Amino acid sequence: MVECVILAAGEGKRMRPLTGSRPKVMIPVANQPMLEHLINAIRDCGINEFILVVGYQEAAVRHHFGDGSDFGVSIRYVTQKRQRGTGDAVLNVLSHVNGEFLLLNGDMILSREDIKAVLSSPSPALGICKSDHPQDFGVVTVTDGIITGLEEKSENPKSSLINAGLYLFNSDIFTHLKKITPSPRGELELTDALLPYIKLGSLHAVMLSSWADMGSPWDLLTANEVLLGSLSSCIEGEIEEGVVLKGAVQVGKGTVVKAGTYIEGPCVIGKGCRIGPHAYIRGATAIGDNCHIGHSIELKNSIVMNNSNIPHFNYVGDSVIGSGCNFGAGTKIANLRHDKKCISAGGVDTRRKKFGAVIGDDVMFGINCSVNVGAIIGNRCRIAPHCFVSGVIADNSVVKR
Repeated sequence: MVECVILAAGEGKRMRPLTGSRPKVMIPVANQPMLEHLINAIRDCGINEFILVVGYQEAAVRHHFGDGSDFGVSIRYVTQKRQRGTGDAVLNVLSHVNGEFLLLNGDMILSREDIKAVLSSPSPALGICKSDHPQDFGVVTVTDGIITGLEEKSENPKSSLINAGLYLFNSDIFTHLKKITPSPRGELELTDALLPYIKLGSLHAVMLSSWADMGSPWDLLTANEVLLGSLSSCIEGEIEEGVVLKGAVQVGKGTVVKAGTYIEGPCVIGKGCRIGPHAYIRGATAIGDNCHIGHSIELKNSIVMNNSNIPHFNYVGDSVIGSGCNFGAGTKIANLRHDKKCISAGGVDTRRKKFGAVIGDDVMFGINCSVNVGAIIGNRCRIAPHCFVSGVIADNSVVKR
């Protein structure tokens, strides 16, 4: 029986501030941790034995998934005590796997069809996909379905095909891992252990039809939109008279949607929320548990995590909002440049023409604040009334006029 090893030990520094209080793989997308989407997809392909390599804030992973029985699988855990690279992480499971195993990073979204395609390939196999910005990834070259070259991030990549971080291995990989040495950044790299396979011409390439890598916070919005695209309607909460629901909408238990609210799917709303009256929630939006989205709010294409309040006369578009946040009345987030160019956040091109802000956990806004496009606001910040917020704001900052 094929087992599955998922690497879930890293913090995900590029995801800050969202990883300040949770490991990267536990960031919610479409109201479920990204790791949960991955486990469910792999389970549906017939694998029910999982080994999770955990490390940074591992208690959150262990608490949510337990032994896996609530998800119809069996889960064992291996702790990577020091972040010494992906090669080291895989070596930690040496005594826990038997025979062939699927290996993948825990911070991506995959389709069941692509997982099945890799499982159907001879091992060793590597999932690859095309990218319009391959310089940001490990690039591969392929001839007749065999990987012929692999290079890490390069300004002049040799192809548009990238390593998607999905592998099928047998026990031979451990022999190669034991021989690798630390890379220039001081880590044991799994990709270095692939070189003997490439020299022998034995590493099979499997082209993936879809792939969502969550490297940066704005990537969450793309994945959220993809996952919500297959949403089916399910109303478990209370919908008052005068509410309009269009398209696929899910409303959790204990949630009340008040009169005058207009919701365009796909949209998922968690448990115990108060929505409206007269709220306008547009498509590709995920609202977590115990949130308040109140009077005269417009919210679109965004992720709002648990226990956050956006209660009066606010606009939030194309943004990621952490847990426990509170928006003062009249606070709004801009999401489009006047020149319609792509928006940068923290000095990084998001490749999105519409992007609002990334807001960490427990951020409080006073009334009538304005948040500029591409703003990144750290955890536990306090923003005084009537402030204009732009750029990167460090954790625990107090912003005044």
